[in-house]
Amino acid sequence: MEYNPSIRRTPIYDIMPPVNEDGAYEGDQQVMTYDRIKAPESGEKISFSNGVMQTPDNPILLFIEGDGIGYDIMTASKRIWDAAVAKAYGGKRQVSWMEVYAGEKAAGLYDGDYMPEETFDAFREYKVGIKGPLTTPVGGGFRSLNVTLRQVLDLYSCVRPVRWYAGVPSPLKQPEDVDVVIFRENTEDTYAGIEYESGTEENKKLADFLKNELGATNFFEDAGLGIKPISPFGSKRLIRAAIQYAIDRKRKSVTLVHKGNIQKFTEGAFQRWGYELACEEFPEQTISWDEVAANHGGNVPNGKILIQDTIADIMFQKMLLRPREHDVIATTNLNGDYLSDALAAEVGGVGIAPGANIGDEIALFEATHGTAPKYTNKDMVNPGSLLFSGVMMLEHLDWFEAADMITRAYEKTIDQRYVTYDFARQMENAAKVATSEFATRIIENMDRV
Repeated sequence: MEYNPSIRRTPIYDIMPPVNEDGAYEGDQQVMTYDRIKAPESGEKISFSNGVMQTPDNPILLFIEGDGIGYDIMTASKRIWDAAVAKAYGGKRQVSWMEVYAGEKAAGLYDGDYMPEETFDAFREYKVGIKGPLTTPVGGGFRSLNVTLRQVLDLYSCVRPVRWYAGVPSPLKQPEDVDVVIFRENTEDTYAGIEYESGTEENKKLADFLKNELGATNFFEDAGLGIKPISPFGSKRLIRAAIQYAIDRKRKSVTLVHKGNIQKFTEGAFQRWGYELACEEFPEQTISWDEVAANHGGNVPNGKILIQDTIADIMFQKMLLRPREHDVIATTNLNGDYLSDALAAEVGGVGIAPGANIGDEIALFEATHGTAPKYTNKDMVNPGSLLFSGVMMLEHLDWFEAADMITRAYEKTIDQRYVTYDFARQMENAAKVATSEFATRIIENMDRV
């Protein structure tokens, strides 16, 4: 889906048949039945027409509560989202929430299954949802649930806006200069999970093939082996989404971040395919830096989006020293993982960094931090990451008024120094409050901005 905020989504009415006693919809539409998932008594499905999302005034949105601190931050954030929608639209719009399951809560409901199939089915049917943090063991056990959701639902764009909110503690002298949106490819690269453990028969077969058939001998005996696939298809659809976003949101540039100086046929190809795509599909809207330098005296013509690139390791330095030179970033999976968290640290940390995983139709917004189990049920953590992921979700629905209301109320609350413990320890004369109290103050401040 090519997202365009200038397109007003057409509300759809009376398309949903009644819900039967099993929580399934009846009528002419395809009936989807669920085992543990219960559909809300009211609300309508989001649908698509000719690739354009159709959002009703009372959409059914999915949520996964999350593990660890998931309950606290999801409860607080839902209160804020619902209040903003009610205030912004005078009660004419509202969200019907539908809980689906993954992680530890799912395991308790589905006989140990951390990622039940009907959760995937629900996202295919209802299209848009949000999730809290999910548990994944390091080094063994089940595979990352976050990666599984992205790959099974083909959510190929990981979108991470990174900007400073007024009053938030930052290590930078001028954090307001940081305002970028990272598009990280979600399905390929090392995250494809193609790995062969040292000492296994599969590893030995691959090592033998590499050495004896391809002449690749520059790795040690018994090395664990992984394959890094980066394709024209996967790269171009991610870069296409980044450029379209820049066009829709009137951004100035798209930077292709890669390690092509070393990995020429994967990361280097990503860079090359990006320039090719911009030239072939967006010739009227974009211009390369080479053309700017050669034909325009180093000045980007008005109305053109600059397509540029930089080596991944240099990008970290540039985002510290000259962050205003970059706007939208398109990059491969592992680079995007590093950059997202590093840049978030410049503006307050991953605790307030939002994120989304978006495919052609399905969009899953998420908290970008971990489960923080030592704070489970203590009502003390900052809900910012999940909260602003929900702001992204409201923008995705074209409900910008409600989204902007939350941002302004959040900044007002920070300005009042009424904050959770993580900010309180970095601010003088701050009032340290619980997650639920923080949410209440944000809601109250919606009437003051």
